[in-house]
Amino acid sequence: IGENGAFIFYMKDGKRCRLNTLPDNLKNENLLNLSQLAEKIKEEFPSASWASDQMYREFDLAIDICEDVAAWDDKEVEKLLSLCKLEGAHAKLSSVHVNAWYGDYDKMGAFKFWCDNQMPGSRFEINSLDEWIYIGDSPNDEPAFDFFKKSVGVKNIEKYLPSLKKRPTYITEHESGEGFFELAQRLIHLS
Repeated sequence: IGENGAFIFYMKDGKRCRLNTLPDNLKNENLLNLSQLAEKIKEEFPSASWASDQMYREFDLAIDICEDVAAWDDKEVEKLLSLCKLEGAHAKLSSVHVNAWYGDYDKMGAFKFWCDNQMPGSRFEINSLDEWIYIGDSPNDEPAFDFFKKSVGVKNIEKYLPSLKKRPTYITEHESGEGFFELAQRLIHLS
């Protein structure tokens, strides 16, 4: 799931496929809105830097808050989130960026969209998700933490727990990729 739910890559018959959740007729309007928002962000935060992969993004702005720049303080991050929301954008904190986008989607909605569109006849209900586990690392994973009975946050989610209404059911002992590896190892040992 990419750009907070704007699209999904998946494999089908040995080929990588893509499914956009945003209707094509809204893409140009959203690009214009993002361009205007980018200008306002630069006016308010002249030293703000875009994420190193921003040039490859289609549906959101990713403002670097600690990946390749000195970490922003919490007050500045909150100001940035507020500005984006004031301009009508959705804004979420990831582990290294503030992501802003226009459109009615999120990661959980994208998962449901994929299930409905690529797995006909398998519309999932909560009780059919017992064998699924969701793993995430930041506040933008909150809708999935809420939806899945078995959700996992890697250790670096801990600093965001006070701001989450829906928390993961389990937190790994390790951060980032090592936390994912920890979960994978536990699952392998269970099978």
